[in-house]
Parts: sequence; C-alpha cells; structure tokens
Amino acid sequence: MFSIETLVPEAGRVDAEGLHAFDADALAAYVADPAHPWWRRRPCAQALAGRVPERRVAALVARVHDAQDVAEVRIALLELLADRAELLGWLRHPDRRQDTSYGMPEAILKARGLLGDRTAAGELATLAAEPWPRMRATGEAGLDALVARYGARAVLSDVGDARPEDRVFRVRMRHRAGQDVTDALADPDPSVAHLAQSLLTDPDRLRARLRGAPTIEAKLWAAYALHRLTGDAAETRAIHASLGGPRVEVAGLDDELRAAIVQEYGHHCEERSDPRWRVEAICAQPPARSDEDVEREEEEEERLGRATAALTAAGLTPRPPVSCGHYHRQGGGTYHVIGLGSGDSEVHVSTLGPFATSHSPEPAARAALEAAGFRWITPATGEIRVTGLCVYYFGGRRPLDVSTLLFYWQD
Repeated sequence: MFSIETLVPEAGRVDAEGLHAFDADALAAYVADPAHPWWRRRPCAQALAGRVPERRVAALVARVHDAQDVAEVRIALLELLADRAELLGWLRHPDRRQDTSYGMPEAILKARGLLGDRTAAGELATLAAEPWPRMRATGEAGLDALVARYGARAVLSDVGDARPEDRVFRVRMRHRAGQDVTDALADPDPSVAHLAQSLLTDPDRLRARLRGAPTIEAKLWAAYALHRLTGDAAETRAIHASLGGPRVEVAGLDDELRAAIVQEYGHHCEERSDPRWRVEAICAQPPARSDEDVEREEEEEERLGRATAALTAAGLTPRPPVSCGHYHRQGGGTYHVIGLGSGDSEVHVSTLGPFATSHSPEPAARAALEAAGFRWITPATGEIRVTGLCVYYFGGRRPLDVSTLLFYWQD
C-alpha cells in the first residue's frame, strides 16, 4: 500500500507517476498542512494539476497567503491555482511588494499575468528581459498568458517601447507574428539587438542589411549573425575590414593583454556587450584544430613548470601549483596558485598567457618570474576596466578590470 511518505521517501526522490495516481483529496490535505516537510508538500501540489478538490481550495489559498510558509510550496500552489480569480486582489495588493521570499516576487507577477491582470504587463516585460533563464521564462509565461487572452496588440500597447525591455518584448512578438526584425539590429540597446540577431535565419537578408544598416553597430550585429549562420570567419574578417576594423578602444590596454582577453571572453560575453568585441573575437580566432585543447593544456603545463623552476632557483621554495578552483575548494577560473615556502605568500599564474601577479607581493618572486619571461600585472595595469565587454561575475554582468579577467575565479 503506497503512502505519500513512500512515494516521496526523501528530498529529491519523487515517484511522480505514483503521486498523480494518488487520491487528490489526501494530497490536498497534505499540502495544506505546514507541519509536513516542504519537499514532500511541493511535489504533492504539483501532482494536483487539473484535479484540485473544490472543498480544499480555501485551505490551499491560505497557504499561498502565509508568508511564513516555504516559498517553494507557495510557488507551486500559485501555479496550481492560476485559474482562481479570487487570488487576484491579494496578488495586486501593495503589501505583496514586501514578500521577498526566494522566487515569490516573480511567481506573483506570473500569476497576475495568468489571471489576466494587464497592469502587470510592464513589470512582466522587465522580468522577461532578465539574463537569468529562470526569471526570463517566468516573465515570458506571464506575458504569453496576457497575449493569449487579450491579443498581442493590446499587450504591446500596455508595455510601450520606451525601455529596452519593452522593445525586447516587441521584437519577440513581431518575430512570433512572422515579421522581419532585421531593423532591430539598429536598436541602441545591445540586449535588444542581440535578441534580434539571434532570431534571424536568412544570410542573404543579412548581407543586404549590411549595405543599408544605419549605424556601425547595426552592421556589426548583422556580421555577427551572419557568422552564426554560416561559420565563415573569412567573410566576417572581410566585412570587419570594410568597416575600418572598428573596435572598443580601452586606454592602457595593450595588444598582448587585449588578445588574451578577447580570445577568452569575446565569444561568450553577456548580451549587453558591445558588438565590436564579438566581431573582433571572430576575426582574431585562429582556424580550429583537432589538437587545440591538448596544445593549450601543454602550454599551461609548460608555463607552470617554468614558473616553478624560476621560483625554485630564486630560493623561494614554491609549493606545487593548484588551480584556483582547487585553491578555493569550489568553482574554477583562469589561474593557478603557487604558494611560497610555509607562509601565506603566493603568486598567481594566469592560464590565458604569460601573466603573473600576487596579492602578497614578494619582490624576489616578481624578479624571478619576469626573468623567466612572465609579465607581472601591477595594480595600475590590473585596474584597467575593459569597457563594453560584459562578463558574468558573482551575479553581475558588467565590464571587469584586467586583473579580474586574467585571474578569474567563480564559485
């Protein structure tokens, strides 16, 4: 005989098929009792989809209202009760602004969209333009529900086009309607233009757009989209050259540093990055080789061996190099740490090139590494901010300085 406890024996282990076959009234009663573990109550709520017992609705709504209950359960219940019009007044109340439990602000907005609240359209557009996939999907679901109920024209009117996130929604709706969104490559906001280029599928139309685009940025977005479709780096280089080789000029960033940073980050920078960086990365990329990863590994090993030998010759007793992920006991990044002697002194050696630095400077270490062909990254050089190149770093997506890019770690 199955029970809820046997169907959900521990957190993360759920017999979804068994729960969907379980008595709906018993499931609803279980969800409505906050004394039960939240990790059992949430899958029980999800298993009630399409079969909520009417006599249990009030008790389930009370769980949604209770800010002291676990957010994961409340969010599952909002999904479950998305057709209950009696929730709308509570969802729209100003007090909901104070409900900041993880995921609840987004779930509340989505529920307003599912219930047809057009006053939520602007906030849903903001949510749908978020870089976090979970938040973006939540916002899009709320907007899609409004569009399904009222039509795209009405919701577009509610949202407007003043903000970049409004125009992101507009581009998405135009594309869904089968309209050409090539003109959005000229949008002044990179996130709008980035979305537009991702939706384009016709290389010939893009080549035509290159001839008539009103701005350098629009031409670069067209070139970037064209490369995405064709993979023809030679064509991209020719286009880049015909435009005069536009690039983001950064004071103090020399060609050696620039090349290392472009190769590592130019191909997977964030949406709001200047398209100049993206196209520069394509143009700078050498032809792909089957042994490229192996060669890079060998270069890193050679570099670390050279650094260790130089530090040893200087009498600094280096410890074996460890990756920054191992050093921090989680994550990864673009440098190795070499501890010196038995103390706290250490040097960082980048995986992006012959670059080294230290947060606990040891003059002899710098001299030894520079003699071995390494470039020491001083605070003045490390503080140069690489403008226009947005890189994810601990929740942010913004331009970073040289030191962070060369010696990057993310948990």
